[in-house]
Amino acid sequence: MKPFTTLTGIAAPLPKANVDTDQIIPARFLKTIARTGLGRHLFANFRYREDGSENPDFVLNQEPYRRAEILIAFENFGCGSSREHAPWALLDFGIRCVIAPDFADIFHNNCFKNGILPVKLPREICAQLMEDAKLGANARITVDLECQVVVRPNGEEIPFEVDPFRRHCLLNGLDDIGQTLQHKAAIDSYEARQRAAQPWLFGP
Repeated sequence: MKPFTTLTGIAAPLPKANVDTDQIIPARFLKTIARTGLGRHLFANFRYREDGSENPDFVLNQEPYRRAEILIAFENFGCGSSREHAPWALLDFGIRCVIAPDFADIFHNNCFKNGILPVKLPREICAQLMEDAKLGANARITVDLECQVVVRPNGEEIPFEVDPFRRHCLLNGLDDIGQTLQHKAAIDSYEARQRAAQPWLFGP
């Protein structure tokens, strides 16, 4: 998993509350367990018309937000089903940070497991950041996980809280497998002892 330290990028404003996982990635696209290729289906019901053409009114179909790395939304982002495809689709599109007043619990957990930083900030702050984001490519926002601040284009620093363990994992690019592999030497030593003591467990 790619570490998350400091991200400076274009932020896309999505002034919606209760954005559920079926809106993030509709169920008809859940036929794969691959984590790549889902970005083109992100917010598909908003991004595309019935004939498959782009909806020019949706923010991610507009410049410069086609290159957004930060998404700003309102309350209860990621509610609905627990599909892990939702953070996969965001990440594959290029979104590495979502800022909202709060998140659905399972989606919140899945973000950390996939290298996305969910930042909780009060609604009024999110509204201010959306106004910043509307200024386009010249108004980039910085998210500094090491210092735990969001930096507005005017230089104002807004602190945020994040669980220390999850912060450690993101800073070091550790998903569940990566955390386990930190103990590889101990695991190898244990298996070597078991192989010597009970070789029949390991086959011919």
